[in-house]
Formats: sequence, structure tokens, C-alpha cells
Amino acid sequence: MRGGRIRSAAPASKRALTASKRALEASRRAPASSPAARVVTAEAALVHNPARMAGRSRERGWERIYAVVRRIPRGRVSTYGRVAALAGMPGRAREVGWALHALDDESDVPWQRVINARGEVSLRGEPAAARVQRAILEREGVSFGPGGRVDLAAHAWRPRGARQRQRRA
Repeated sequence: MRGGRIRSAAPASKRALTASKRALEASRRAPASSPAARVVTAEAALVHNPARMAGRSRERGWERIYAVVRRIPRGRVSTYGRVAALAGMPGRAREVGWALHALDDESDVPWQRVINARGEVSLRGEPAAARVQRAILEREGVSFGPGGRVDLAAHAWRPRGARQRQRRA
């Protein structure tokens, strides 16, 4: 974002871009304590460029990432690094972020359940997107501490198979 503008090269995302601009302007005008400033719809806040990412999911094995993220239950979260390791891509946490960023709006992948290793919602170019992710997680029962962090000891997803493999090793 430069100078209050959101840039996108994808004509397909023009509707989402317009909605995002409106939501961003509304959140700027609203007082910090108002609900409009805190919660924005997911469609309006999450602008990405699907055309830029077209075809990358197949060639990079992102379906394995999506399969892991689909297994994370409501009320639980996982980290980018943990998802990468479970998908057979250890050390590739950034690629998990890229894969989730490339999702379509209609995707069934619960992208909001993946957070950073500090237990925080990762920063994006759009501050409204972080508020949306936090609001969705709170609706699912994930609580945030005063510093805006999730208590990973309480809310981290621990897949059964992964725990058993760690004990054997």
C-alpha cells in the first residue's frame, strides 16, 4: 500500500479491491472504539492477487499445505512452521504463507487458523485483514491475551499422529 492506495494488477479481483478500499476508508473514519473500526468482513479486507499466483499451487505442492490446514479444528491454531513440517516441507514456513495468500475467496481452507510462532496474527499490508483474522478466531473460541497473542499452550493444534511419531524418535 502506498499513499493510502491499494494496488492490484488482477482485473478478476476488482470487486474485492473496491470493497477493500471502502472497508479501509470506513475503518479510518470510524472512532477506534467503534465496531466498524475493529471488524471488517473477510471479503472486504482480504485483497490478494490470484492472477499473480495462478498455477503455483500445483507446481509447488501446495495441496499438501492445504490438506494440513484443513485438519486444524475450530478453536485451535497452528504456526506456519508447524504446518510446513506436517506437510513434509520443514523450514519452509514462508511458503505456507504464500500458499494461504494465494487462496480464492471461496476456498474451504481455514486460513485464519494459521498464525506466527509468537502466537500473533502476522502483519499484512492491510491492517484490516489482521482484524478480520482475529475476529474470526475469536468467534471460533480462540482467546487473545493483552499483548494480542494467542496462548499456544492452550490453543495449539496437536495432531495425534505427529505426537506419536515424536515419542518414538
